[in-house]
Amino acid sequence: MTEGRKHTTETGKPPAEDGKHSGGAGERTAAGSAGAAAVSRARAATEAAVGGRGSGPAAGPAADGPVGTAADDGPDDAVDDRARRFAAYRGSARTLSGERPPETIAERLARLTADARDVYDLDGWPDFYGDADSVVGELERRTADALGTAAAVFFPTGTMAQQVALRCWAGRTGNATVAGHPLSHLEVHERDAYAVVSGLRMVHPTSAPRLATADEIYDLQEPFGTLAIELPLRDAGYVLPSWEELESAVAAARDLDAVVHFDGARLWESAPHFGRSLPEIAALADSVYVSFYKSLDGIAGAALAGTEEFVAEARAWRHRYGGQLFQQWPTALAALAGLDRELPRLPEYVAHAKVVARALREGLAEADVPWFRVHPEEPHTHEFQVWLPHPPEVLTEAGTRQAEETRTTLFRKWYEPGSAGPPGVAMTEVTVASPALEWTAEEIRTAVGDFVRRIDG
Repeated sequence: MTEGRKHTTETGKPPAEDGKHSGGAGERTAAGSAGAAAVSRARAATEAAVGGRGSGPAAGPAADGPVGTAADDGPDDAVDDRARRFAAYRGSARTLSGERPPETIAERLARLTADARDVYDLDGWPDFYGDADSVVGELERRTADALGTAAAVFFPTGTMAQQVALRCWAGRTGNATVAGHPLSHLEVHERDAYAVVSGLRMVHPTSAPRLATADEIYDLQEPFGTLAIELPLRDAGYVLPSWEELESAVAAARDLDAVVHFDGARLWESAPHFGRSLPEIAALADSVYVSFYKSLDGIAGAALAGTEEFVAEARAWRHRYGGQLFQQWPTALAALAGLDRELPRLPEYVAHAKVVARALREGLAEADVPWFRVHPEEPHTHEFQVWLPHPPEVLTEAGTRQAEETRTTLFRKWYEPGSAGPPGVAMTEVTVASPALEWTAEEIRTAVGDFVRRIDG
């Protein structure tokens, strides 16, 4: 990792909202609404990218939260529906998507105690404000080792980690502008925190549902201090660039005197696609954020990794942002267990995701579904999207009934596209983890046929 430039000026730019100045492919500034239009253009581009089978509608990206929503009648109905779905999932003998069925608090505590005995001395003292001689310090050291960085610092949330990283680099570069993607987590799932909290602004080298190319980065019409790259780009379908494309994008940022930050919430499972180790991937960036719960089956938590100097500054900003919690040992223990148990298995999950995606396509075709899309056709990680031409509540109900009646959970909740997406379609995300390894392609095709029959039944 490179150390980045030293602080030159304080960042005090006014917070950005949803506007746009003339310049690159898309930008956000302090006024106007063109930033939202850039996000809509990116979603529309994804509709074209995910295509479809037959003459049905094109599909656009959706996700939980503000991008895509699931239809519920009201708060009470939503609670009842969630309880019913959880009961169906817990009662299933087989599950295709997800790491494990929902757990009660007692079950999660019991599993944490059992797992933690193998990763840390439970007769030791708990942490106090994340001290280095505690389980939190051990997690930080293990994370830095896994990524090949000089140091790492634990954060209670990924959103806080992202904001601190961008704030640190804005101060060091003297430039409050970040080059990022309109479908990135920073834009879609963090309530504009980079702008509202830290006074930063974002420009978009591209609105296409993929990583910006080196040429698109060079073509930005104003300087930026940080290039933020989400690996993989979740809302575009968990897509990754090739290794050569990633190297070129990073080199372009360097040529423009910018630093590089990786939003690596799901970086852990990206190594098989690149054919490179985690340290080789992390070495391309000046800072890397990773999550401990998205792929490692943790409770919560994240880390920023980089140089000793960067991590020291990030610790100071963590305190200022309210992340210096009194004790975090349950989260740290769960993360250590995930590093031990799940991280080594992720390549196996990634490989089996290709088998699962192909079997889903074949099963939907055999069931004569008039239009569908599995995106990407060959997943880049162990997660991908499935699109079908039905309202989300219909598909969620079909999946719930399948779980209740056959004790088989094929899909979980379905979502409708965001405001830029076409009507009449829904999307679910498939996560291939240890439960899916038990499934053969034939068993998946059979379960798909049973699911399709329940859609209109």
